[in-house]
Amino acid sequence: MTRAFVFPGQGAQTIGMGRALVEAYPDAKAVFDEVDEALGESLSTLIWEGDQDELTLTQNAQPALMATSLATLRALQAEGVALDTASYVAGHSLGEYSALAAAGAMSVGDTAKLLRARGLAMQAAVPVGVGAMAALLGLGFDAAVQIALDASHDQVCQAANDNDPGQVVVSGHKEAVERAVEIAKSRGAKRAVILPVSAPFHCSLMQPAAEVMAQELASVEMNRPAMPLVANVLAHDVSDPATIRSLLVEQVTSSVRWRESVAWMGEQGVTEIWEIGAGKALSGMVRRINKAIATKAISSPDDVKAAAASLLA
Repeated sequence: MTRAFVFPGQGAQTIGMGRALVEAYPDAKAVFDEVDEALGESLSTLIWEGDQDELTLTQNAQPALMATSLATLRALQAEGVALDTASYVAGHSLGEYSALAAAGAMSVGDTAKLLRARGLAMQAAVPVGVGAMAALLGLGFDAAVQIALDASHDQVCQAANDNDPGQVVVSGHKEAVERAVEIAKSRGAKRAVILPVSAPFHCSLMQPAAEVMAQELASVEMNRPAMPLVANVLAHDVSDPATIRSLLVEQVTSSVRWRESVAWMGEQGVTEIWEIGAGKALSGMVRRINKAIATKAISSPDDVKAAAASLLA
């Protein structure tokens, strides 16, 4: 059986995530301690005891989700699951950073600092209220690209997330995205809804954030990952550290090619995908992309024990 580990993106965050793992596994607690130290604040207190709206702020959600994913991975390792159990790693947007930290390409502390910088830069790139994102459900990617083009009217409107065969997210100027919603409804979308996000991610309006990340990434040590990363920008594997560094910059303004990434993994013989960290959104997407790939969503001590046991069965 060929396996991939995948890591969730923004939207999966919830107050209390990872706490049960920390209580059960000292190695999981060590991840949160390392993130707190790197950021010079107790992000873990916010994650476990704080306010959901504050946790959802981009600069908090991004390092928080990474910490939870890496703590989950450390718990798996404590139960005897070796990292090389996976042939590939991948992540959805910020989850790509979690994937790289999991594969040893970057330290947890450096990854936390990068995600804090990324979150702040993405929020600062576009004034609140100027941009928006919307999910178009029940339409294919090509149809969504055409809708975004037709809605642009000299503004930015782009396909930002190609999540699965019936879910594409568009991003850009608020007025253009609102036009895209109406056009999508007129062209047979099952639903088309504005998303509750604070900025228009993964479109050209994020160029100022990409420039910030180019500077931030230039100063971080990047190692060759223990297994290939299936990159959002390419939808196939990459291992060269310099290439990964440039792709992380490009990722800020480019589409997340998740549907193609999962399809590519299936073509390489991947038969099982483990979603490591908060939520189950990626597992649902995987099932809609390729029903032949089995999924496991792992976020609790019980999930960890069951996943470890499945390798020994």
